[in-house]
Amino acid sequence: MSIRSRSIIPAILVTALVSSGLTLVWAREQDKDWVKLKSVYSMLNKEYVQTVDTTKLMDGAVDGMLKALDDPYTVYMSQEESKGFEESITSSFVGIGAEITELDGHIVIVAPIKNSPAEKAGLKPNDRIVSVGATSLEGMKVSEAVKQVRGEKGTKAELTIERPGESEPLHVTVVRDTIPIETVYGEMKEGQIGYLQITKVSESTAQEFAKQLKTLKDQGMKGLVLDLRQNPGGLLGVSFEIAEMLVPAGKTILQVENRSGKKEIYTSNGSGANPSVAGLPMAALIDEGTASAGEILAGALQESGGAKLVGQKTFGKGTAQAVVELDDGSTVKYTNAKWLTPGGTWIHKTGIKPDVEVKLPEYAGLPLVDPEKEWRKDSFSTDVKSIQMMLEALGYPAGRTDGYFDGKTEAAVLAFQQAQGLEANGVVSGKTTRRMIELLRELIRKSDPQLEAALKVAAGR
Repeated sequence: MSIRSRSIIPAILVTALVSSGLTLVWAREQDKDWVKLKSVYSMLNKEYVQTVDTTKLMDGAVDGMLKALDDPYTVYMSQEESKGFEESITSSFVGIGAEITELDGHIVIVAPIKNSPAEKAGLKPNDRIVSVGATSLEGMKVSEAVKQVRGEKGTKAELTIERPGESEPLHVTVVRDTIPIETVYGEMKEGQIGYLQITKVSESTAQEFAKQLKTLKDQGMKGLVLDLRQNPGGLLGVSFEIAEMLVPAGKTILQVENRSGKKEIYTSNGSGANPSVAGLPMAALIDEGTASAGEILAGALQESGGAKLVGQKTFGKGTAQAVVELDDGSTVKYTNAKWLTPGGTWIHKTGIKPDVEVKLPEYAGLPLVDPEKEWRKDSFSTDVKSIQMMLEALGYPAGRTDGYFDGKTEAAVLAFQQAQGLEANGVVSGKTTRRMIELLRELIRKSDPQLEAALKVAAGR
């Protein structure tokens, strides 16, 4: 979890991406550690058998220092990695605004993002992107294609498109722009129970949450379910803002402890906990993927917000990181504090236990099978085991789930392919794999015992 500046949090614990940068100074030669580092740097720069890249030397020195701390959350990020990190916490990226996938060796648009340049340019689902400018995308992986499609804001992506039903390729020009990504999704469930899912905690999440919460309140919400499952966290300050909308004024949201053991207690001012929210039955869904800022919200709701936690124990990340941008655009992210629940519990590596423990069906946790791989009779692997369990869940029992692709497994695959209008060859790959995954996701959405339990709690049952 990273900390961004907010007036409620002391500056010593909050370090934004520092625009002025940080310069490494070697003037303190009286310090033997600095002298040692400088001596090695100078020796390699002057005497190594080949001319050295001093930038790489410095990157390696900083990276090594941070790795020596043996803290997975303290890391050095290169310029390119820093850009990706910034995108992850701002919930935006620069591009054309279309979700793409690889299908049979082609890059295909799954869907353009609403109001994006791609949508405005008329791109549609199932459009095949043949090339970007003079660069062909045929045979590329999605990650490689993304690099070609994205670019600087305001630049043009000249796309050659093949569209089903069109005999000739289309040439479409899309002007790249900043594409916002939603992190909050809301809907009204049966019995006037509001449902809000937060996928991660980024800079725009509090504003999105406030908007969705107001919509549900205006619709006469009688209870609330907050879905924090698979929420990897994000920004501490933003999670505090969200908690203030749900935790009554004067109640503690979290405690922050610095390296000397001094604790600061942060309480809600009740900015959103007005009578239309405070007092309503609330439940929060958690699982092993709920971490960091997601756990701050879960802990605050459980101990100060009167909510019940439903699901499974959380991940257990109880530290906060400061983020400092260096002069060259690279970034250092380092742990500078612990955070504690309102009652003072440090949940690091132990997690938060639910009040109502509910497990998902075993098939909900299956690892995804790579559509690029091919599995047929007499194959044996953990992927085959996943395939057998998927078939079982979808109503095509293979008779075994030990990972051996026998005749009964082949028969189950054939039955599935025939029912789905796919090529019936008894081989699991490509379209067959993707369709299995798609149907399994639909099944998980429709049959969610954790959500059902949370809805009952929020309905006061």
